[in-house]
Amino acid sequence: MLKKKIFLIFSGLIFFIFNTSSKSLENKILFKVENQIITSLDVNNEYKYLVALNPRIKNSKKDDILKLSKRSVLHEKIKKIEIEKNFNNPRIPQKFIEQILKTVYSRIGLNNLDDFKKYLISNNIDFENVKNKLEIEALWNELILIKFSSKVKIDKKKLRKRIRDNNEFLKSYLLSEISFEISNLKELENKFQEISKVINDKGFDFAALKYSVSSTSNLGGKLDWINENSLNESIKVAINDLEINDFTKPINVPGGFLILQINDIKKTKIEIDIVKELKKLENFEKNNQLNQYSKIYFNKVKKDLKISEL
Repeated sequence: MLKKKIFLIFSGLIFFIFNTSSKSLENKILFKVENQIITSLDVNNEYKYLVALNPRIKNSKKDDILKLSKRSVLHEKIKKIEIEKNFNNPRIPQKFIEQILKTVYSRIGLNNLDDFKKYLISNNIDFENVKNKLEIEALWNELILIKFSSKVKIDKKKLRKRIRDNNEFLKSYLLSEISFEISNLKELENKFQEISKVINDKGFDFAALKYSVSSTSNLGGKLDWINENSLNESIKVAINDLEINDFTKPINVPGGFLILQINDIKKTKIEIDIVKELKKLENFEKNNQLNQYSKIYFNKVKKDLKISEL
């Protein structure tokens, strides 16, 4: 039985696949991952999904988006294989799937599930396939929770101080992220220049799809509103003087580097409920740490699998 816990923020963005009735596409095997395959039809379906959920990238070169689609499908297959090794016929409660669906359709400007279903139909996407993909990502997050929740460390004293130091106005940011890794610090400046050029030429959405190793990459790196109390000091400093649509230089975070873009800023007058704010900060910090463990574990799983490109 899976643990019935509140699903994590980091469960966020999910890899999908399309249903297609096209008979004209030649369906070739592109990858073998252990005893499972990835076909050209899988990649084509993923291509259509990425464009549908990130319309600003549709003017990019098709070959570039296809490369991103291959990576996305491969990542999903790796996760599915590891899930099957660890769970026996697992299921995610329907209410949690509905919560994740709401997160997805809200981020593309839709108001309800019916509108989302219509949107999927208009893009030749089968809703049940989407739900299956959501379940894979949710099960992966459950696996990470089981394996690593005991390793999460929360400094409640530090979090309380952060809350008390806040004034009566709370600033919140609507952010997008690119999380990336390098093998050598000497590569950092060149990598940042490379990513910056793509951001300036093709937009942050495309750059996130191309470079980010975060699960948010499939939606152009988009995050929900985050209040400034939830941000650590290095991120606060990095974004403090930025305007809307600006992006940061690489920020050193556990497991790699982070580039953030500010999509919007708002200030709200607040009366601080310390207990409530502390709980929110604890959850946010827990999710951040689990995100790092997720990336590390994924890289290990990938390394241990036999993956062949045909």
